[in-house]
Parts: sequence; structure tokens; C-alpha cells
Amino acid sequence: PVAQTFFADDDVSKAFRIDGIVTVVDCKWIVKRISEKKKGTNEAVEQVAFADVILLNKTDLVDEKEVEGVKKQIRQLNKGAKMIETKYSKVDLNEVMGIKGFSLDRILETGKEFVDFDKETQHDASVSSVGFHIEGELDMRKFNAFMGKLLQEKGEDLYRSKGVVAIHGARLKFAFQAVHMLFGGEMTQPWKTGEERKSTFVFIGKNLSVPELYDGVEECLVADAGQAKVEEQFMFGSGDGFKA
Repeated sequence: PVAQTFFADDDVSKAFRIDGIVTVVDCKWIVKRISEKKKGTNEAVEQVAFADVILLNKTDLVDEKEVEGVKKQIRQLNKGAKMIETKYSKVDLNEVMGIKGFSLDRILETGKEFVDFDKETQHDASVSSVGFHIEGELDMRKFNAFMGKLLQEKGEDLYRSKGVVAIHGARLKFAFQAVHMLFGGEMTQPWKTGEERKSTFVFIGKNLSVPELYDGVEECLVADAGQAKVEEQFMFGSGDGFKA
């Protein structure tokens, strides 16, 4: 709710910019906390899933094997977050400030870190993060409809979404990200000569159906390379602001 305030309130978004989300976890107890089955929301899971940077605190109370176990569990929830081992939460401020966790330019920079997955993976009811690439250009209107439907129907379960999209007929890359149902994006860097036109996506949330996500994007691919090209505009809006 706090993060969404920066995007949903026009006055707040004009005056302030959210730099990123930093989560501190207790290495001694975090695995137990995120494994707890609760009737409602497991806040420990959500805080890990939303994070851009995660401080692995109290590493002095566990051995190296336990730390690696913590990292493995966290990676299942959030593959993209940067993890920093700490004691007494001491950390270089440069590591947690100016991280540009919600910057569209950063999405372009970190695209190579997105994780591929086997699209045959079965539906997972737990919180997880999935990422994939898909070759070819997407039809803007079809992709627009896909994202609109996805956020409307699944937005509550989608903690964060982001990607770089190859829109048919556009000379610029389209970068986007969303927090639940709030979406924002803009045309950014131009495609380089000879660069492969492919789109990259990351979704973090619960009740994710990996094949459904992949197939939904795949259905947006342009089948006829000769079809009419689109203007470089996107009805979801542009800039750093997020639109519902």
C-alpha cells in the first residue's frame, strides 16, 4: 500500500519518487517465517517478494551453509533482488540508496538478469518469481488487451511485474513495470541495428500459472510481418507515473 501511494496519488508522484524497496531479514528465523502457513497474508513472504534489495542480517548467528539455504529460499520468491550479508544491519549507504528500483532505465540495464523458465512448469499456488524471453514482435493492441485483462483479473496476486517489449513497428523498446494493478511504462531506447527483436518479462506474485502467462504473451505475437505498423504510443500512459 505504501509503494502504491507514490503512483496512485498524482500530487505525491509529482513531488516524490520512490527509489526502491529494501527488506531486512533475520537469517536465523526467516526460513521458518516464510514457510508458515497462514489463513491470510504471510507478510514475511510479501516483504521478500516486493524487495529490490534484501539485507541478510545476523549472519553471525548462523553458519555458511545456513546462509546459503536462506539465499536459496529467497531466490524462489524473488530472483531479481540484490542480497547483501550484514551484521547488526551495518551496510554501505550506497548499496541501499540511489538503487533506482522503479526506474524504467534500470529495467533495460538488468534485462540480461531475467530468468528463463520451462513453460511446461505446472501451476504454483505459492509465491514465486518467474521470467521469460519471447522472440518476435508483439501486436500493440493485443498486448494492451492482454495486460489490461491480466491486471484486472490477477492484479491482487501480482506483487510486481516488469518487462521490455518489442512492439511491432516501433523503433524504440517499450519498458514497463507494475505494482499490483497500477501500471506504467514508456518507449525508451532504440533497437540497435541487427539486434534481435525479443521481449522479456518478470512476474512476482502468488497463484502464478506459468504456462498461462507465457501463452498469453505468445498470442500477442505478430503473425503477419506485413501487417500495418503502429504509431509509437501506448494507451497505458508514459513516464515514471503509474496508471490504473
